[in-house]
Amino acid sequence: MTSSTRNVSGLLTRTASEHPARTAIVFGGDRISYAELDGASNRVANLLIERGVGPGEKVALSCANIPQFTTIYFGILKAGAVVVPLNVLLKAREIAYHLNDSDATAYFAFEGGPELPIGREAWSAFQTAGRAAHFFLIGSGASVDGVAPDQIFAAAVAGQPETFETVERADDDTAVILYTSGTTGQPKGAELRHRNVYDIARAGAQLFESDPATPDVYLCVLPLFHAFGQMVIQNGAIGFGGTLVLQARFSAHEALELMLDHGVTFFGGVPTMYWGLLEALDDRVDVARLAANLRIAVSGGSALPAKIHQEFRKRFGVTILEGYGLSETVAIASFATYGEEPRVGSIGRPIPGVQMKLINDDWSDVGDDPGAVGEIAIKGYNIMKGYYKRPEATSEAISQGWFRTGDLARKDADGFYFVVDRSKDMIIRGGFNVYPRELEEVLMEHPAVSLVAVIGVPHPSHGEEIKAVVVKKADDSTTEAELTAWGKEQFAGYKYPRIVEFVDALPMTATGKVLKRELS
Repeated sequence: MTSSTRNVSGLLTRTASEHPARTAIVFGGDRISYAELDGASNRVANLLIERGVGPGEKVALSCANIPQFTTIYFGILKAGAVVVPLNVLLKAREIAYHLNDSDATAYFAFEGGPELPIGREAWSAFQTAGRAAHFFLIGSGASVDGVAPDQIFAAAVAGQPETFETVERADDDTAVILYTSGTTGQPKGAELRHRNVYDIARAGAQLFESDPATPDVYLCVLPLFHAFGQMVIQNGAIGFGGTLVLQARFSAHEALELMLDHGVTFFGGVPTMYWGLLEALDDRVDVARLAANLRIAVSGGSALPAKIHQEFRKRFGVTILEGYGLSETVAIASFATYGEEPRVGSIGRPIPGVQMKLINDDWSDVGDDPGAVGEIAIKGYNIMKGYYKRPEATSEAISQGWFRTGDLARKDADGFYFVVDRSKDMIIRGGFNVYPRELEEVLMEHPAVSLVAVIGVPHPSHGEEIKAVVVKKADDSTTEAELTAWGKEQFAGYKYPRIVEFVDALPMTATGKVLKRELS
């Protein structure tokens, strides 16, 4: 087998070799050096090999923004296995689907706490999924009944060596599978090659002038299971010898304190996070010192309002760089150019080595006329291998190296792209993608629901809120509040419909298609 020159785990091993004493991670009162992080990841790799997890096998990971995420992530890669990060808000039913669909043979899960019992949901899913053979709980196990002592992560890795020779993988072997939903069917896994992930991490040199000689301090408030936080923040920091300051759950006030305490120079977030930072500023915050440290601010997930752009630059002295990408493009496809005046509302231009164009439904080019609207198609080193075990979905999404995104945009005369709409029905709530079809199919299982349409409605801080417009079955006494509560039990916290409205009928076309644009 050909050894990969761009094995993702090399981001860590190389930095640990060159800067072993440099601080890799800060979490609470803990400071972890690169040598310590590398050794801890080697313990994970040795554990997996001991348990028989072989090259190319899938290992799922449900973990909040704590050091163990990064430790396990790189340990899986060193063992030659594939990382399958899962959203920590998923319920047991949803987790079991992902474990089975990805063919996961091992599963690491953080225990969590009373407000977010990740471990209980994970353990329940592991027992019902029937595919994964190994389970490791990150925590004490006090809140999860039935977990054996050798399934506690700390105990499992305690006796493992801190040295490990990375299992050889080829550049085109799968490194990470990121699950993303579609407008139809269940979530599907985007297979990202080692070279895809490695090259995006190293793209920081061109995009942000990242340099190991003058390393950045990154505040990681974006969830590490998400493409943006994982690829841009975590892997960017590790690849350039930066320090990763982890915040387990975003709080604007705490984020500002962390920025001051640790001299943060690089911040990445979704628009609602920037809104939160600005709202949290008061006389007690040393804004001048924040601004003196901050070098880079990047945003993605949804369009950043012009007012936030202007206010953030006024208060922090930094222009937010907006970017665009998807799980299928390893989080990045286009970005505003560092050092240039941004065009507010634009997602920038394609990053070096990547092409973008606008296409019609039949894949034909829209053309270069400024203002013409078409679907964004992307080609370059960042395009995924395909959707795991879904050749038909892959062939629908990728043609001759071009990936069609489902997002509609226009391009100005200077090559800046502006997203104008989504051809898919996707809702973006607080930076999280929510797909109505998945919710509609489950809501239809409730005995009160005759017909349902899920839509996004404007929300002042989340961008969009999720609303279910429901036609009830005759003579059913279920209330809107009761259906909302039921939905909360079925779905992850970010995607259950917080608004339920009962109606007598849904507007439809002559062919029976619901006219969602007439709902609000």
